[in-house]
Amino acid sequence: MKDEEGRIEVDGHQVWYRRVGEGGVPLLLLHGGPGAGHDYLEPLAGLAESRAVIFYDQLGCGRSDQPDDPSLWRIERFVREVDRVRAALSLDRVHILGQSWGGWLAIEYMLSAPQGVEGLVLASTSASISQFVDEARRLISEMPDAIAEAIHHHEAAGEYDHPDFVAALEAFYKRHLCRLDPWPEALLRSLKNLEVDGGHRVYNTMNGPTEFTVIGNLKAWDRIDRLDEITVPTLITVGRYDEITPACAETIHQGIANSRVAVFEDSAHCAHLEETEAYLNSVGEFLAKVEASNG
Repeated sequence: MKDEEGRIEVDGHQVWYRRVGEGGVPLLLLHGGPGAGHDYLEPLAGLAESRAVIFYDQLGCGRSDQPDDPSLWRIERFVREVDRVRAALSLDRVHILGQSWGGWLAIEYMLSAPQGVEGLVLASTSASISQFVDEARRLISEMPDAIAEAIHHHEAAGEYDHPDFVAALEAFYKRHLCRLDPWPEALLRSLKNLEVDGGHRVYNTMNGPTEFTVIGNLKAWDRIDRLDEITVPTLITVGRYDEITPACAETIHQGIANSRVAVFEDSAHCAHLEETEAYLNSVGEFLAKVEASNG
């Protein structure tokens, strides 16, 4: 199977990409974080039997350049980056899959009215930061009292490094981020991007100190009222225990007329890792159906 890597110039910096497979309508992957890197999406290479699958590390993380320039960490610049990657790789016809923050980026990109996007997969994401945060707060309230109280107390005090807060956060993530034990090595690499490597600068600037403490420049992002502008066939995937909950997925479904929702009953936020075979089958069948209808 064809497997190539390279680099693309974006805003005077270098962005790393990997293309696996060939033929068909390519699938471009937008990873989460922001700043997590592509690593945890590696199982999606299983879709490359019938098409090219393109991974890339967004600027600021992973194998791409990691400039220390907060002005770069804005959703508008990442939208332009998607266009640059598509142009450099001649992705005139393309499917897009955006996971978590990558889903927010995919929605924002689609609202720029790009040409040639044939199918869209919005994975474990929302159309509104405030809805996501509200839902995450609900999930916290359903955790054991000691865990919920530790999160609320130390978050209010800004004590994000306190051992009790870190332990409570880990318990939340094991329930609502990834339910596998142990966590896959690919996921751990992406978390290292966020916690140790340069990706943490992107994450802190755009998101904030935790998944649900969104105080960065994304905090007011909300595109619910514009979802009807997205007209391409759309698959919305979500885990039953997802931190970006099925309620968020349903809001997207209600806004995008040509869409459907696939719920993965044994998954949290990483269904492609937690139920890989079922996930690949669902996405693969969706892409094939889109292509068949387009002729």
